[in-house]
Amino acid sequence: MISQLSFSYMVNMKTLSTLAIILLSMMMLLPGTTQSIVVESKESYIKSATFLSEEFEVGPGKVVVKTLLDINFPKGHIGVKSFDVEVVDEDGKSVPLYETYLHHWFAVKYIENITMSDYIKQSHDLRNGIEFERNDGMCQGFLLPHYWGLGGESRGTSSNLPDPFAVELGNPTKLKDGFKEKWLFSIMVIDTRGTHDRKGCSECRCKLLNLPNNFYNVTMGINGQLLPRNYKGGLFCCQDNLQCKLRNDFHGPTRKLSLRYKIRWVDWDEHQVPLRFYILDSTDRVISNGSTLIHDCQAEYTIPRNHDSDSPHVKKANIPMTKGGYLIYGTAHMHTGVVNTTLYGQDRRVLCTSNPKYGTGKEAGNENGYLVGMSVCYPKPGSIKIKDGEILTLESIYENKFRTGAMGHFYIYLADEIPNKDLKI
Repeated sequence: MISQLSFSYMVNMKTLSTLAIILLSMMMLLPGTTQSIVVESKESYIKSATFLSEEFEVGPGKVVVKTLLDINFPKGHIGVKSFDVEVVDEDGKSVPLYETYLHHWFAVKYIENITMSDYIKQSHDLRNGIEFERNDGMCQGFLLPHYWGLGGESRGTSSNLPDPFAVELGNPTKLKDGFKEKWLFSIMVIDTRGTHDRKGCSECRCKLLNLPNNFYNVTMGINGQLLPRNYKGGLFCCQDNLQCKLRNDFHGPTRKLSLRYKIRWVDWDEHQVPLRFYILDSTDRVISNGSTLIHDCQAEYTIPRNHDSDSPHVKKANIPMTKGGYLIYGTAHMHTGVVNTTLYGQDRRVLCTSNPKYGTGKEAGNENGYLVGMSVCYPKPGSIKIKDGEILTLESIYENKFRTGAMGHFYIYLADEIPNKDLKI
């Protein structure tokens, strides 16, 4: 069984077991949906359905890191147009970030040996009968493998893909005999009710959590080595069931939460154009070994406070793209404190800048001081092309403040071809 350090940050498969729409209703329900499948318009034939994940229990200060296997997902040969997620309570009410912080949710694709389905369901043993299929990104091993995923910015970040582009799934000609395609969620949520330092807790600062006495003697980092004593915070200090320190006078109830997620899709046909999905990481330290490129993504980093300068902190990575394509969509997964993040071409042309939106109120989706959205780039199809072998530069910019567990992940969808009517001449 996977230990409850976030599944989606695993380095390689050997460590798997130890590291962690609405006009016409078709009146057909999928298991676990909270509404019917519906068709948005007669013209687009886009369908949608909303699902609830299995529940997970939180309590004041508690960290929850879970892998939710075999989630409900549209069946058949389809093209996904969007995938949106939020945290809700037992009554279906949206939960604000200052109560339960959604650090991240990742949707990961895998195929399962049909003969072992019952065993896997009962045991959660992913070492046998499972093969994971990651995105097209270059991070090493099985690091950042998901097809969709964000964090606290989920409610305010569009995932819509423009027509006629979509993520192709369920192609029977590409599925191994005896296997079926499935999906899982990897999630981390942190209940910050009653904590000494809500923001610090949401950054997983080690000193704010009740860590075991032998924590640094037994906890492995992303490189498979013991965490250094100067590791101040991040993913490894937010393991499942650990506790952020609470105010002495605070008492609050436990409660059960779920992910509510809406997927929009089309049935696949010759009119759809498939996309490739890449996650680029601003911590990626690329080196070459002869003709082989070796990626060394760290997934997160610490930002030290620079008392000698008021300039923001810049994290930069130069990332070669073995295979290029036409840029259709771009955005970033960042944390509170981000100024912006920009992806440049090799000639320093701006491919996409993603800017943050910060909340100003109390309602879910507009929580004061929290990052609640990132802007999305939708270039005119055919107007931006990344060449095969082109070296892209990713710059993630944060405020000049001490911060742990900062992330700089850039998401891009690329198309190999553009319909003639959209192609820029």
